[in-house]
Amino acid sequence: MPSFSHPTDLDTLFRRVSPQVGRILDKALANRELTRAEAERLFHTQGLDLLALLAVADELRRRAVGDVITYVVTRNINFTNVCYIGCRFCAFGKPARDPEAYTLDLEEIVERARQARAWGATEVCLQGGLNPHQPASIYEDIVRAIKAAVPELHIHAFSPFEIWWGSRRLGISEEAFLRRLKDAGLGSIPGTAAEILVPEVRQRLTKNKLSREDWVRIVRTAHRVGLPSTATMMYGHIDQPHHWAEHLDLLRSIQRETGGFTEFVPLGFIHENTRLYREDGARPGPTGMEDLKVHAVARLMLQHTIPNIQVSWVKLGYKMAQMALQAGANDFGGTLFDESISRAAGETQGTHTSPATFERLIRDLGRVPQERDTLYRPVVRGEPATAPAPRLWQAPLVRQRAVGPRVLAAIV
Repeated sequence: MPSFSHPTDLDTLFRRVSPQVGRILDKALANRELTRAEAERLFHTQGLDLLALLAVADELRRRAVGDVITYVVTRNINFTNVCYIGCRFCAFGKPARDPEAYTLDLEEIVERARQARAWGATEVCLQGGLNPHQPASIYEDIVRAIKAAVPELHIHAFSPFEIWWGSRRLGISEEAFLRRLKDAGLGSIPGTAAEILVPEVRQRLTKNKLSREDWVRIVRTAHRVGLPSTATMMYGHIDQPHHWAEHLDLLRSIQRETGGFTEFVPLGFIHENTRLYREDGARPGPTGMEDLKVHAVARLMLQHTIPNIQVSWVKLGYKMAQMALQAGANDFGGTLFDESISRAAGETQGTHTSPATFERLIRDLGRVPQERDTLYRPVVRGEPATAPAPRLWQAPLVRQRAVGPRVLAAIV
């Protein structure tokens, strides 16, 4: 049985990468931007080509952010599951008359935020269904109530779809709505509701959900008014690798323009309880190899624009999350406490991870754990970050240069 314990053996291994994939990986290692077609080709890698892709993604991660793996202490507050849309990939939203429907009142939301702070959270993440039975002012009411009770908490809340919905209920522009929320104390927004930013896929996922153009416009507006966001992609359902490449290319373009994405979060489709799987022929979520490829190719495509690639341990489980953290990712995500949306779809990984567990899993990889806040500033217990937020999530500009001799073996 062959042994690869010696560097020259690894050199030999990498020399066996196919010429086409080798050229693409060399291009990434030389700090040149990959095309959409090149990214699509990498999504189809197998065998030694795949091993080389994962190794290059890990090297680019090391160059961008070093050996630190970050995490954030946060609590999810899914304040209502009542939703009139009925997205076919979602098992969380319920009609108002459903026996499992619920809506938290402001007092309960604030109490959960107080508990989160008492547990050490620096952030609360709030998302809910589009509930027509709540007052039109509900989003601003929630932010003001939490800030009045726990002013030091960062409020990371309301997807672009919720922004679309809230602004229309008040009859004001999305920009005016976002400015009102920011003035009330909103700190950032989650970039969820992105799913796959390709119209042919979005139309099949739900005919009523906001369009790609709507999502992009709202995210750009949020960034313009000073509200950073995450960027996400839900994959492994009715999509294909060329859709993933197009999605990543669009995110890269937005980030070049606004600089407002703090991180990219791949979200594997949780299928069990969804109509998309049971009735529409969707795949039962991504394979393990697809999980690794998505994280790795994201690192290569986004290396000049979004330096932080986050794993979703809720979607992946701890073991696959550890693998993705060796394939380009550098952030373990949040402690969560009360995650409801993935659980409703059928995930079984749990709804809370303690900081001690994060640190054990990170050290198991030979890496360095670091608690962070929402804006990727280090948090030292007893001394939470309070300084004005620098844009630590933005990648430095890298001068592109032509590829010289093959450099793939230089990473081993």
